Amino acid sequence: MRKLNKKLLIGGVVVLVAIIGGAFMFMGHSYHDDDPTHLVVAAHSNIKEPKAGFNPLTGWGCGHQNYNPLVQSCLFKTDANGTIVPDIATDYSISDDGKTWTVNLRNDIKFSDNSTLDAEDVAFTFNTAKATKSELDLTNIANVTAVNSTSVKFNLVEPRSTFIYDLRYVGIVPSDTYNNNTYGEHPIGSGPYVLDHWDKGQQAIFKINDNYYGKKPYFTQITLVFPEEATWLELAKSNDFDVVPVATSALNQSVDGYQFVEKSAGRAQGVSLPYLPDNGTVYNGTYKIGNNVTADKSIREALNVGIDRNKMVDSVFSGHAKPEYTGVDTRDYANNASKVNDSNVEQAKQILAQGGWRDTNGDGIVEKNGTKASFDLYYPPDYLDRQSLSTVFAEQAKQIGIEVNLKGADWDTIYQNMYSSAALMQQTSPDPYKSVYQQYHSKEVDGFYMNPNLYNNSASDALMEQAMHSNDFNQANNYWSQSALVNGGGWGPAGDAPWVWLANYDYNYFIKDGVNIGNQPDGLGNDILINVCEWTRA
Repeated sequence: MRKLNKKLLIGGVVVLVAIIGGAFMFMGHSYHDDDPTHLVVAAHSNIKEPKAGFNPLTGWGCGHQNYNPLVQSCLFKTDANGTIVPDIATDYSISDDGKTWTVNLRNDIKFSDNSTLDAEDVAFTFNTAKATKSELDLTNIANVTAVNSTSVKFNLVEPRSTFIYDLRYVGIVPSDTYNNNTYGEHPIGSGPYVLDHWDKGQQAIFKINDNYYGKKPYFTQITLVFPEEATWLELAKSNDFDVVPVATSALNQSVDGYQFVEKSAGRAQGVSLPYLPDNGTVYNGTYKIGNNVTADKSIREALNVGIDRNKMVDSVFSGHAKPEYTGVDTRDYANNASKVNDSNVEQAKQILAQGGWRDTNGDGIVEKNGTKASFDLYYPPDYLDRQSLSTVFAEQAKQIGIEVNLKGADWDTIYQNMYSSAALMQQTSPDPYKSVYQQYHSKEVDGFYMNPNLYNNSASDALMEQAMHSNDFNQANNYWSQSALVNGGGWGPAGDAPWVWLANYDYNYFIKDGVNIGNQPDGLGNDILINVCEWTRA
């Protein structure tokens, strides 16, 4: 009989005990106290623990995801109706050519260190953020200058009707004391809270900012924890947290002492399909470009028509989502005419047949000119919702004669393959620059995840340019909408169909009984703390 190695056995036990102990500490009782004005929040995965600290110049509160930065305040904010309104700013104006934005400021705001916030701080913040390597895309800023202590001039490289979103989400830092090496761990801001201390890998504790100019929050302390999705349900069951995100796997669960709160966010999830054929082109030595299956429009059309989005919503999200068709269905600039009717397998098969795709060998997968209707679909396996969506999508695609090979991979691998293979991605931004322009406007290959299928349509491009250059936001929204369906093409599924958008998944939370989160704006559920100054506890 073979004997076990005692050292290995003891070592394994020690590791197991350490893992259990670490999990207990993370989910345990060190976060909770009996003060009703203290709030304990488990952050959703869209708010990652910031490696560079709580620094808006490197992405905290803005960039890839937008959320309340807590420590800093911004020129503008979002009110309960979802409208962008002044915060530090009092008003703004745009030049006739759309290239100069002048923002006027309040004169009564102080940072948490008692220094006065003025136009020099605003100009410094944006000029430095542009020069700092981060998630922020401020490349369209030529320069920012302080006209006087309460007026700032933003000079843009090109007109951008969506620039208000940058002014909405970049937190302002003090120009006199900012140090890029130390600010993230010791941030100074004018927001409702100050960072009291940060235990990296565990928690960040924020306490009330006595200098805050706005409504004083009921909650004098916020403990923010950054847990993995797999622990969320247990965190709620521990009863030590006031706010906990709900994982996809727990959507049918309830937790004693908690409300289940569902918040819409326009969180569109879908499959990007490579738009170009494979001509042997490679970018940067690693990014293969083109796919001869997905470059065929009949494949893209058939998938959009043949899949059953309602079944996906029910099976993956237990109904806590809506079918998504265009990626921006819930936005003001959506184009309903660009949608298609789905769940029609027979129609999808007819589209394939008309496009020359037929199953000649009886294996259930169609072919055309010797090419099998088969492609790879990459997804991040650590996101359970995307893994599940990918699986259901592949199953439904097979019913219409298309083979989808699932490839779970890290993001670096996904990005290296996105120009030649399908990818399961999502977008949440209400900013049409991100959700439409960057997603669909033709571009040079650059390795950036926006427009991952290299879609291009000159008619759509022209309308998007008109939207960008307009100073009338209603007119701009009309141009964004038109770009989805133009001259029989466009980026919508009734046009060129470069994507198969699948689901609009709500953000869901367990919120402890007695915690009142106030009147939150629709469509921004990814930012649960957006109106935290209005929160109370009964």
